[in-house]
Amino acid sequence: MRILLTGAAGFIGSHTAEALLRRGDEVIGVDNFDPFYDRALKERNLLAVQAAGPERWHFIEGDLCEQAVLDRLWEFGPYDAVVHLAAKAGVRPSIEDPVSYVRANLEATVGLWEQCRLHGPKRVVFASSSSVYGADSQAPFAEDARCDRPVSPYAATKRAGELLAHTYVHLHGFDLTCLRFFTVYGPRQRPEMAIHKFATLLWRGEPIAQFGDGGSSRDYTYIEDIVQGVVAAVDRPNGYAIYNLGGDRETRLVDLTRMLARALRVELTVEQKPEAPGDVPRTCADLTLARAELGYEPSTPIEDGLRKFAGWFIEHGVQ
Repeated sequence: MRILLTGAAGFIGSHTAEALLRRGDEVIGVDNFDPFYDRALKERNLLAVQAAGPERWHFIEGDLCEQAVLDRLWEFGPYDAVVHLAAKAGVRPSIEDPVSYVRANLEATVGLWEQCRLHGPKRVVFASSSSVYGADSQAPFAEDARCDRPVSPYAATKRAGELLAHTYVHLHGFDLTCLRFFTVYGPRQRPEMAIHKFATLLWRGEPIAQFGDGGSSRDYTYIEDIVQGVVAAVDRPNGYAIYNLGGDRETRLVDLTRMLARALRVELTVEQKPEAPGDVPRTCADLTLARAELGYEPSTPIEDGLRKFAGWFIEHGVQ
């Protein structure tokens, strides 16, 4: 298959590109190197992608909000599928700068889908987020929950993207799959994400900021499991579909920090902080639908995933 992959230089995007290349697909990647974190980290990600299949890999730097960039991307077409992972991520930063999140996560998305409508393909996979469930959803979170009370601009943009997806399926006959990612971690994780940020502080001997009493929990999902779900969604178009991709287990913050310190073989020190605005107390994915329709099956327990992350961090991530 020939696949257009947006956000290709990022954490999830680079791993997805590698997986597609290794199975023999041709991948055209695009990324705008948003300054949210160090460009050099994304460039290092791309070196790993390049090594996975140099003869079937093409990359363009550009902003999807610019029509000239979209036109240039389609010079590599026609495509069999589009995997749209590009987005501005992060709950707390979106509270400080909602305008840029709307531009990157909604304007770019609808521009990309308009290009697909006009020139094909109509097989699209869209990265959504567990944050769409907000604070009122009942755990385990199922895809048919209302999801109409997001608690951050980031979550609102992702839910709005899902609703736009439904419109394109209804009006234009797309096969458009939305994947709700649950707290993805692993090698190449963005440096501001909790596990990577905690690892950096622990390695320096500095305390971890613990917001709240540490009882909040997340369904942490190892990157290889997420990529398995993304590739399955590419291969199994199903009209308008939404699937949870989670790790199938909740882990409390207090337990996560202990396991991470153990994996890094360092001492744990915690600094108590008030609850942070925009955070939800719990995430927990109901994987029934993803298992039945995508064959999705996470296989990396949090203990194993943290050990793999710690090994990568010590070799490549220490700053």
